Amino acid sequence: MTIARVTEITAASTKSFEDAINAGLGKANETLENIEGAWVKDMKVRVTDGRVSEYRVNLKLTFVLR
Repeated sequence: MTIARVTEITAASTKSFEDAINAGLGKANETLENIEGAWVKDMKVRVTDGRVSEYRVNLKLTFVLR
């Protein structure tokens, strides 16, 4: 039997949403084992002086427990 857990993280990047997703997954992979999937729950931007200054994502990560 396989049991998985879901945890939510937030990641940010000044480059793009894709970069924020990859940064979040990379950091989560340092402490979580067996990450099998990610769901982008929310995407938003931070605006400074009328321009996008940061891309933010909320991710739900699924990982299998040992």
